[in-house]
Amino acid sequence: MYTISEYNEAAKCLSDRLGDFNPEVLIILGSGLGDLAEICPDPIIIDYKDIPNMCSSTALGHKGRFVAGILGEKRLLMMQGRLHFYEGWTAEQVVFPIRLAKLIGIDKMIITNAAGGINTSFNVGDLMLINDFIKLNGMNPLIGKNLDEFGPRFPDMSKVFDREYMQLFRDTVSSFGDSVREGVYFYCTGPQYETPAEIRAMRILGADAVGMSTVPECIAARHCGMRILGITLVTNMASGILEKPLDGDEVIAAGKAASAKFCKYVIEFLRRLS
Repeated sequence: MYTISEYNEAAKCLSDRLGDFNPEVLIILGSGLGDLAEICPDPIIIDYKDIPNMCSSTALGHKGRFVAGILGEKRLLMMQGRLHFYEGWTAEQVVFPIRLAKLIGIDKMIITNAAGGINTSFNVGDLMLINDFIKLNGMNPLIGKNLDEFGPRFPDMSKVFDREYMQLFRDTVSSFGDSVREGVYFYCTGPQYETPAEIRAMRILGADAVGMSTVPECIAARHCGMRILGITLVTNMASGILEKPLDGDEVIAAGKAASAKFCKYVIEFLRRLS
């Protein structure tokens, strides 16, 4: 386990690299959605490997760096690439950057992911607001000694995703004449895709999309008292829905195809965020 001293050491390094720039929102960019960081003017770029005690992302399409800058009139710290449990990191290593963000004063998080659609009314390219999640595996970043500096031993998870932020995002998308889906995200560790039988079981349990990220970060962020907006991009239909195999290149391609609309929605949401 990390000690609070190790977290503070990393947070000081991150703050020093940011200088006078004080981010107010953390944005985690999922597979294929890293273009938001690319359009940021005059960015401050910090590789994960340059932060003490922090791991680097090895996932396909994840650059593994912080990008700090201003978009939508808000000061942002963007994660262009995240850490996944399937890469071999521990649960605590996966959520390390969320706790760094908290230590440098960030209390808002927009978290995004690419996921498989379980709900058969969904289409590839749809955006889904996450209103809840299901996690049935034992992986949990809060297991072990509680660090009271971040939050309580038993944090409440009844409203992980902020209802005001969700309504603001709906209104934002509507202002462009578009609509957004809403549903439950099912977390699997991966790295294998799910079997058709598993997808049928998830549908019975009430899941609308399935992916291999997001939930550990949300648990840590709620433990820290952050307000969270969760957005899923449906990049493929889950196993067994269509008669074709799944592959990672398809996920990246779908993310790139949806990138323009995703960026405009998020920037306008930030502009409206008080």
